[in-house]
Amino acid sequence: MEKIRETARADVQDRTRMLVQAGALAALSCAATMVLRIPSPTGGYLNLGDAVVLLGAYLLGPAWGALAGGIGPALADLLAGYAAYVPATLVIKALMGLLAALGYRWARERAGGWTAVCAAAAEIVMVAGYALYDAFLAGSLAVGMTGVPGNIVQGAFGAAASTLLCLALRRSGYVRRVFPRL
Repeated sequence: MEKIRETARADVQDRTRMLVQAGALAALSCAATMVLRIPSPTGGYLNLGDAVVLLGAYLLGPAWGALAGGIGPALADLLAGYAAYVPATLVIKALMGLLAALGYRWARERAGGWTAVCAAAAEIVMVAGYALYDAFLAGSLAVGMTGVPGNIVQGAFGAAASTLLCLALRRSGYVRRVFPRL
């Protein structure tokens, strides 16, 4: 009976730790999205949030990484006055986190180049997702495609930054102990 209680207590502690870590990474991705905002010609903006979304996916795994990755940037859109993009950002960034985490889980034991491939695949979701959403909002695929170059630049930066951060953090025994998925 005592063993069951200890197991249940450990499960609650693990879920609580994951919830706190996901909340912290959601807040960090919100802040990273809002700190440096470079306006794009399509009415949106370039930001640093993708690097945190991807890193959060690597650190937390698919479910928690998707949750943190979707909520943080969606909240940033809401706070920055881009309310029309909140639903799209929530879904697109969550899918980015999910895909990046699943790919990273597969690639973890392989060379660092695979991390960049996982990040690039996730960023393709972002570029395509916003192009389709912009097309939906404007009622024109041509208008939706105007944001693709800016989103490619944002995605490339996010993929590069998250890959470099991931490789650096993997060298820390403390980080690997706190985030065993890394």
